Order: sequence, then structure tokens, then C-alpha cells
Amino acid sequence: MRPPALADAARVSLLAGDYDVACMTGTIPHPYSEQMAGEWLTGARAGEEGVVFMIERDGTLIGCTGYRAFAPDHAELGYWIGKPYWGNGYATEAVRALIAHAFDADGFAYLKAGHFADNPRSERILRKLGFLALGGELRECAARGTTTDCLTYRLGRAEALANLRWP
Repeated sequence: MRPPALADAARVSLLAGDYDVACMTGTIPHPYSEQMAGEWLTGARAGEEGVVFMIERDGTLIGCTGYRAFAPDHAELGYWIGKPYWGNGYATEAVRALIAHAFDADGFAYLKAGHFADNPRSERILRKLGFLALGGELRECAARGTTTDCLTYRLGRAEALANLRWP
């Protein structure tokens, strides 16, 4: 994982702009132009998006992960992986590293995460990493242009430290 760079705009637009990826996030619109990705990256580099890391595999950008603090004691994390890289464990590996970073760097008591109800891949990732279901709510989805059922989860610091093996 590494910090975002403005040079990532074309690759972010290509991968995150795929409807199958964008429609599983709350904030990525579809279509998602290179200019839009560049504007997002500028904000991310300025700290306007919370903590953001680009996910690389063999020097190639394959996704993004990060978190935004909502109070001194917790943050909500998110992630996306480009469709060509689905099913290889990259999201699980990246989110595991992000969890370690969030607890170590910011000392949160807990983390939250969510996924749209029609995204079983994210459900498997969160459950594998020890997140416990909280409930459901409606959340906006920019790519779909509507509100969508979202399932929410929580991972406490003590549970994370007990159950996760840090890389």
C-alpha cells in the first residue's frame, strides 16, 4: 500500500469507473472520468478524504482502501479492488493491513464498515477479518443514483488484536 498520487487518475478512472466496481461503493459515480478521479486524488492527497492508501500488486495499482474518522474513538473503512483482480484475496490482505494501521496510528477503540446487501464478496471479507454485524440502513449509491440497502459491521480493538495476524 502507498499514498495516492495524481498520476493514478487514469488507472483509478479505469478500475473504479467500471460499473461493477462503482455500484458497490457509496461515492464513486458512473461514469467516472479521469478528470473526476484526478479531482478526488487531489482531495485525498490534501487529507479531505481521511486516510487513503492505493493498493498495488507487483507495481501495478489494483485498488484503494482507507478510513475516515467520525469521532476520536472510531472510523469507518472502505475499499475497492479493480474487477480483473477480484477473487485473489487482495482486498482481504489490504484491509487487514489497514486495520492494523488504523488501530496503531490513530488508537481507535473500534472500526466500522458496511457493504451493500447485494455484495456478498465484501461480506465474506469483513466476516473473515472479525467484523460483527450491527444491522442495516439505507445509504446513497452514486453509481446507481439511488439509496440502497447497506449492512453495517463493527470490529473492536481487542477483538482485532486477538483474532488478526498482522502481516
